[in-house]
Amino acid sequence: MARYTGPSRRKISGGLRRKSMGKKQRFLARPPAETHIGPIKKKKVRTLGGNFKIKNLQCDRINVLDKSTNKTTNVKITGLEINPASRDYTRRRIITKGAIVLTELGKVRVTSRPGNDSVVNGVLLNE
Repeated sequence: MARYTGPSRRKISGGLRRKSMGKKQRFLARPPAETHIGPIKKKKVRTLGGNFKIKNLQCDRINVLDKSTNKTTNVKITGLEINPASRDYTRRRIITKGAIVLTELGKVRVTSRPGNDSVVNGVLLNE
């Protein structure tokens, strides 16, 4: 089933709006990538205008910025602490922006959008 992100048929008052145009391909949305913890798996998706996005379906490494030393290191993800976007995402171990993951260095907050950017960046949390 396609996801439609175009204008609503209803007005704010609840009445029906007169149809000025039909549905357009640009109003279709794709399902979210839902990046899991696991061996690297990426998917190339063609977008409008012939461009491409690389979706991150699975990842096992993260670029971690340590603000105290201002150094970035690439470390292995060992688990998911919590995902504030959804309890279900925490249970299913899905990484989104704002999720707190466990690494070899400690807890890290994800600052990138792994499903859209095809890279996982984060900031080390000081406990």
